[in-house]
Amino acid sequence: MSPRGGAFARGGARLLAVALSLIAVESPSAGASPAVGPAHGLAILRRSPMAKTQTASQRAAVLRAEILRHDRLYYTEGKPTISDAEYDRLYRELVQLEEEHPELVCPESPTQRVGAPLAEGQGFEKVAHEVPMLSIDSLFDAEEVGEFEQRILRFLNLESGAELDWVVEPKFDGVSASLLYEDGRLVRGVTRGDGAVGENITANLRTVRNIPLELSSLSRAVPTRLEVRGEVLIRRDAFERFNVQREERGQPILANPRNATAGALRRNDPAEVSRYPLEFFSWAAPVVEGVAFESQMEMAQALRDWGLPDSGYREAVRGLAACLEYHDRMEAARFEVPFDMDGVVAKLDDFGLRERLGRTSRAMRWQYAHKFAPVEATSTLFAIEIQVGTNGRLTPRAHVEPVEVGGVTVRHTTLHNADHVENLGIRVGDRVFLERAGDVIPQVMGVASKAEKKAPADWKENLPEELFADGELRPGVQASYGRPLEMPAACPACSTATVQEGKYWLCPNRLGCVPQIIGRTGLLVGRSGFEIDRIGEKLIRQLFENELMASPADIFHLDRDRLLELERWGEKSVSNLFEQIEARRKVPFDRFLVAVAIPEVGPATARLLAQHFASLEELSSASEEDLENLEGIGPEMAAAIAGWMGAEANRALVERLFAGGVEIVYPVQVEGGGVMAGKAVVLTGTLESMSRAEAKRLVEDLGGKVTSSVSKKTDYLVAGESPGSKLKKAQELGVAVLDEAAFLALAKPSG
Repeated sequence: MSPRGGAFARGGARLLAVALSLIAVESPSAGASPAVGPAHGLAILRRSPMAKTQTASQRAAVLRAEILRHDRLYYTEGKPTISDAEYDRLYRELVQLEEEHPELVCPESPTQRVGAPLAEGQGFEKVAHEVPMLSIDSLFDAEEVGEFEQRILRFLNLESGAELDWVVEPKFDGVSASLLYEDGRLVRGVTRGDGAVGENITANLRTVRNIPLELSSLSRAVPTRLEVRGEVLIRRDAFERFNVQREERGQPILANPRNATAGALRRNDPAEVSRYPLEFFSWAAPVVEGVAFESQMEMAQALRDWGLPDSGYREAVRGLAACLEYHDRMEAARFEVPFDMDGVVAKLDDFGLRERLGRTSRAMRWQYAHKFAPVEATSTLFAIEIQVGTNGRLTPRAHVEPVEVGGVTVRHTTLHNADHVENLGIRVGDRVFLERAGDVIPQVMGVASKAEKKAPADWKENLPEELFADGELRPGVQASYGRPLEMPAACPACSTATVQEGKYWLCPNRLGCVPQIIGRTGLLVGRSGFEIDRIGEKLIRQLFENELMASPADIFHLDRDRLLELERWGEKSVSNLFEQIEARRKVPFDRFLVAVAIPEVGPATARLLAQHFASLEELSSASEEDLENLEGIGPEMAAAIAGWMGAEANRALVERLFAGGVEIVYPVQVEGGGVMAGKAVVLTGTLESMSRAEAKRLVEDLGGKVTSSVSKKTDYLVAGESPGSKLKKAQELGVAVLDEAAFLALAKPSG
């Protein structure tokens, strides 16, 4: 993935000015071309041999400026001018330069997005808002909007019917946040809280990809102090992909983008927050020092010039009719816009009029929210079906009488888990509310009316045919009128006794339960595994039903002649599949670990394991303690990995893969290693010259392995400021302790 897909910065005006000044001073052609613009000047730097003669400090400034400029073009303006590969080269050069010269690392560098986690048990600092984050009056129809406007006109002593200038934009269903910039640099990020006091989540907001760490001064001067307010949210398509990744890692799926956003921003570890596909859209700037504006649109343009993103859906309109037209247009497009929204916000454009109107105790008089009609319907709950997922999790699914909700005909929808069903209080036969507000897929929101005491005479006859097989209800389907959900004691797919883990029920028969086998085969051939895209879920199911496969590993043992006998398989499609299988038998170690569906192991964890263990045999023999010592692996994940490796059925799966010609391609080991080759290193406390992530990368570049806890196997403890209990334990165990200076001296090349 390109760094653009990770947590990297935009903006960088001050650094860009430095870079351009270097061009003017050092470039032989500077005198001949006094009108060098930013893009032209940086292009000169890229192709000029002058870059080779710059000092490290000068080159770092140039690289930061150029990277931040490209981030701005990519995220805010949507006009990238270089490829991801070119961008990656610039970024890697800056990383290497900062590693070689730690004194060059600065907070606004694009390499400094992710900071250290909060200490265990530490909460977020409370911060009082300089200007309270008040509520917005919510209105629900055109009549209420008209009354709101009349109150404004009377307050301002204007004639009824006078047309005012408004700024309208979507009311996104996200999490409000405030960003504070001083002299152009991001210094603080705060939640809304109760409107008067929020929580300091600066480290988490720094990971949001499109929030600039430093404002741009290319188009206009940067204010000495700026508070920007906006919404943090997740695109629906990104949310769906994120949930797929979570499920592959064995993590619970998240209910909706807003809940996921709120949960992410409350996490104590910025590295974890950076995994979430968060975005920020600005909608206000209550504090601006050094710059004055007369209107909302003028201020909005300034925010964009400074590198602060907005949704792109904001419009300036005149008169109430135009506000209503915008509302209706956005409501009609609410499921086409990629973010969840539940209405529109209208604000008077003129700041002078706003000043005259002022505020009430809870809201500003010059703005309102015109809510969308809830996309809701009622239907009868015909049945609850228990489905078995890839990782054995049993998930209840609602079957309802077909009903249109927001333009979509709904017949079934997920009920998430047994706790959720119990909280809803639903039973088969109830009339239930279905709502499509906030989620593209309608969800059951509650009970509209309870089922009658006695089932209708034609209850069974009206049940959908898909619930039956050979005249009987399919296994896992519960359709008894008036009955609550009962999680099954046995798996509906394979009859294995189920087990409960927290709020989830699981089928433990991972290698003998058909839905799990089919799901894991999908993972094995998927993009994070062997990348065999000539076969999908329907075809995999067909192969199992026709007994051409009994294990995911059988994809490498298919019988060509038997495959040709099946429907939808011709000579060409079979040849294409076999050609691709042959080409995919060699697989990188990390992708192999994803492909075999080890619980809790997704692509990121697989890369970590592949980096720290030289072979599958070495990983298989690792103890839970060995695994826990790796940075990012906790007790539950360590137990899951060790348990998987020790299971006879899983060893048989691996042997079957090898028998099918699968070869693992291990990472190339650097000959000789570095000064920390084979050493286990623990990092603790705060280092002045580099972030935790940089220190970890430095250890790994020197051949060492960073682990998370001190043990007898630890070779070095690198202790920064406020090291905590790890230092005491290291001293008790006799582990060598390095302060920052000693660590850097050890890392410095000799000679």
